[in-house]
Amino acid sequence: MFDASTLIWLVSCMLLPVINSLDNGLARTPPMGWMDWERFRCNIDCKNDPDNCIGEKLLMDTADRMAADGYRDAGYRYVSIDDCWMAKQRDANGKLQADPERFPRGMKFLADYMHNKSLLLGIYEDFGTRTCGGYPGSEFFLSDDAQTFADWGVDMLKLDGCNADKTDMSVGYPTMGFFLNKTGRPILYSCSWPAYTGSGAKTDYKLIAKSCNMWRNYADVEDSWASIYGIIQYYGKNPDNFAAVAGPGNWNDPDQLIIGDFGLSWEQQRVQMGMWAIMASPLFMSVDLRTIKPESRDLLLNKRVIAINQDPLGVQGSRLYQLGKVEVWTKPLQKKSYALAVLNGDNKGTPTKMTLTFGETRFDFNGVYAYNVTEAFDGKPLGIFSAKEKLQVTINPTGIFLAVAVPVPKKDLEHLWNK
Repeated sequence: MFDASTLIWLVSCMLLPVINSLDNGLARTPPMGWMDWERFRCNIDCKNDPDNCIGEKLLMDTADRMAADGYRDAGYRYVSIDDCWMAKQRDANGKLQADPERFPRGMKFLADYMHNKSLLLGIYEDFGTRTCGGYPGSEFFLSDDAQTFADWGVDMLKLDGCNADKTDMSVGYPTMGFFLNKTGRPILYSCSWPAYTGSGAKTDYKLIAKSCNMWRNYADVEDSWASIYGIIQYYGKNPDNFAAVAGPGNWNDPDQLIIGDFGLSWEQQRVQMGMWAIMASPLFMSVDLRTIKPESRDLLLNKRVIAINQDPLGVQGSRLYQLGKVEVWTKPLQKKSYALAVLNGDNKGTPTKMTLTFGETRFDFNGVYAYNVTEAFDGKPLGIFSAKEKLQVTINPTGIFLAVAVPVPKKDLEHLWNK
């Protein structure tokens, strides 16, 4: 009888000639959708809490709101179930099955419900023997589970890494990607692989990017400013240069948007939306869309900020420098444009004023005389700036300034001067 490591090694040897990369044509821009985990966790008590438990009703209610309230049309298309959706045991044939009480009509019905609303269904599994919540894992069942998801009409798989040997992951995650491709159904593949590589271990992001459409690489987001700020600092440090492999088809995933939940102030909600846009992050809301406040809804639907995130160039933004708790980030956009963010991480004191000189932003002024700058959240025009000109901005504590800079050729400026 082979142990897990040996079996995975034998399978990888057989598949090695055909596992090249994840070739599914998906995620050309960062995927957008909704995921239940941060807001609803592993609530399986549908008897006493039928509106909020992980079950058919919650997912259908969410799909209804995404279709009716503008989220789908803004680009949020995946409705993704995290852990705790399964029955505790596989069926007699070894197949995964949904909990029959919470999902009485099964996952195929739920996928069809999403598709009828022009939405997509995401689902969760784990590379190990059990999921993080203790449900059946995919170890020894990678091929069968991939085909089951395809047969159900699933459009996205998040594959976690609890209860697994991390030394197997460099083989196991690509193997699941191979089996997903083999089904013939395009299934967005979200991996938790780098989140389990271990403290201090170097992560081979080029290998991960060959196998996954998106991947978690840091701690789970919590409903707090400390969590959001910690994630931003990790992305600012950019260990193992993970930003370099981000681009169409492959994205670093700092985890779900908690905008509209309980832990963030209004300024901090703007920070998460703006920084997730700058970082070219997948945008997966985790909020009750049935009760969300209008201002949070409008923030999630902000077309100008979403456009920064969805820019087809697909470059992950980077931190230029820090001055105490204030930091400056830029993200190159298509057509020589840029997004510019100034983040104030200080949660005490008064608003901070900062003067930006555009020649220090690393904008490309080659062939560009100046940039036309617009504040991103509200669309307020800020003016036209050459490399030597300065812009003074004010950033509230735990707040953000976010702008888009579009190049203005010299001939266009001459036209304006001649008016």
